[in-house]
Amino acid sequence: MTTWTSDELTKIGTAEELEIASLRGDGTLRKPRTIWVVRVGDDLYVRSVNGRDSDWFRGVQTRHEGHIHAGGVDKDVTFVEVDADHAINDQIDAAYRTKYRRYAANIINSTLTSKARFATLKLVPRSVGV
Repeated sequence: MTTWTSDELTKIGTAEELEIASLRGDGTLRKPRTIWVVRVGDDLYVRSVNGRDSDWFRGVQTRHEGHIHAGGVDKDVTFVEVDADHAINDQIDAAYRTKYRRYAANIINSTLTSKARFATLKLVPRSVGV
């Protein structure tokens, strides 16, 4: 399995925003969406504030693969769903609160709802053609 380099983790983890594009069934990329990303340890996570019904999140469900761009890093990824009840979600919540603390509470809180928790994805780097 491919892992993030320290440099990639730093660049993506500190980037304000991330562009995410999922693969369609035919292997082409959907239009990228701009979302927030957080780092917890050596892992990167994203959430859909609109839950599992958002367009971009539904697109992820087709192949669970796509492409991201953040902090000058372009990477093909696999999207791994995180169980909403998993303990890591408390750490992800804390990471969102810390990283985006300069935003209004209602904006940050939109990433902490149960709807957003049920739409949490871990980003796992992948090698093309593997």
